[in-house]
Amino acid sequence: MIVPKLAMTSTGVTEVAAEAVVIGITQDGDSVGLAPGAEAVDAAFGGELLAVLRTLGATGKPDEVVKVPTLGRLSAGMVVAAGLGKPGADGTVSAEQVRRAAGAAARGLTGVGRVVTTLSTVDLQAAVEGTVLGAYTFDSYKSESKNGTVSRVELASPADGTTKQHRATLKAATAIAEAVATARDLINTPPNDLYPASFAERAAGLGRAAGLEVEVLDEKALRKAGYGGILGVGVGSSRPPRLVRMRYRGPRPRAKVALVGKGITFDTGGISIKPATHMEEMTSDMSGAAAVVATVVLAARLKYPLEVVATVPMAENMPSGAAYRPGDVLTMYGGKTVEVLNTDAEGRLILADAIVRATEDDPDYLVETSTLTGAQIISLGRRTAGIMGSDDLRDRVAAVAKATGEGGWPMPLPEELRGDLDSKLADLANVTGHRWGSMLAAGIFLKEFVPEDLPWAHIDIAGPAYNNGSPWGYTGKGGTGVPVRTLAALLADFAENG
Repeated sequence: MIVPKLAMTSTGVTEVAAEAVVIGITQDGDSVGLAPGAEAVDAAFGGELLAVLRTLGATGKPDEVVKVPTLGRLSAGMVVAAGLGKPGADGTVSAEQVRRAAGAAARGLTGVGRVVTTLSTVDLQAAVEGTVLGAYTFDSYKSESKNGTVSRVELASPADGTTKQHRATLKAATAIAEAVATARDLINTPPNDLYPASFAERAAGLGRAAGLEVEVLDEKALRKAGYGGILGVGVGSSRPPRLVRMRYRGPRPRAKVALVGKGITFDTGGISIKPATHMEEMTSDMSGAAAVVATVVLAARLKYPLEVVATVPMAENMPSGAAYRPGDVLTMYGGKTVEVLNTDAEGRLILADAIVRATEDDPDYLVETSTLTGAQIISLGRRTAGIMGSDDLRDRVAAVAKATGEGGWPMPLPEELRGDLDSKLADLANVTGHRWGSMLAAGIFLKEFVPEDLPWAHIDIAGPAYNNGSPWGYTGKGGTGVPVRTLAALLADFAENG
């Protein structure tokens, strides 16, 4: 993980010893406007900064970054104008607009070591998160590191000065962004180095360093306890599966929260093998697990007044002479039986085991996240997660996801689809046998393993977890770390409201 160091500064932005000053610009009809915090910079240009930016073709649209040499007018040698997009009806910009502009600016500052930003005067938390995540790079496998992103960022103090609350916001926002970066690191690690045993070891190391209680079940312990789903999926690989349990006990907890994340370290589809095209992206099939591991460690770092227990199943889905087959019947942890109709619907099998184990802790809430279905991408695209579960918690999670900027859409669990999961041999089948409502059917399958009186939510991040396109905002190529910020905000909500 390579992230910049951040600090608040009360020194005027025109005087800070930095290489660049970041300001925000907005779309103002067919023109461009200056965001708050840029006044001193504009004054240094004799009030002509907007004219200069217009000459350079600036529009203020999202992800736009325009660089202007200062020619000695400021201590910094360059002004970096980051597009915020159109303000709202009240003339303000949203936190996500600030976050995205800060990220775009950080991505555009290759080779610049020290920066001062005025976006912190608009929204401090969003500026911190966007800057850290935009500056994130993963170059562990480069023979020569080419990292040239920002190493230090001075955050201009808000108009009322740096207060105790501002320092707390800086600390929390930095911790949240670094948790996202931790998840990204895990996702971006190639599957020859991140497999169930090594993933479990890394998760355990992170947990113990944070003071968590950690338990790791190897294949022998899984077999003894009857984790048929995890064992069934993992049996085809030479690298046996694992189940990691991480527990954080906060001060005077207001709620007990179970987190579950899918940890398929590589997914070939098994006997129901996937097409070769883009199969390399299946290194990201453990993104849900990465997010959950990072989040429970974050809970400890921020000392949420909660008890948070993460249950993380890890397996590699491979075809071999020992692999599970279409037609097999697996006995899941807890005793339910599942007929396997498609070995590429493996995530729900390991999650079913983990969900049942997680419910044995008698949590107040259960939240699970996974790159579960390609149907999520077909239904909602690559940036919008599908959120299912019990109605109240589903809607609560969706609202939090929207507020964080990660996004998500509440989806139904239609009763009529349950009959399509009936099996002639077992309690249920792992797929319906048709394509219609496949994302919803996967949620219905998981529902079978959740007690009726337990509030629960399932977040399908098949698209949002991995960016295979061009970078945008604070999101580079590769693992995104979604939905760490949603989970963090949800925990904060539980801590405040129970």
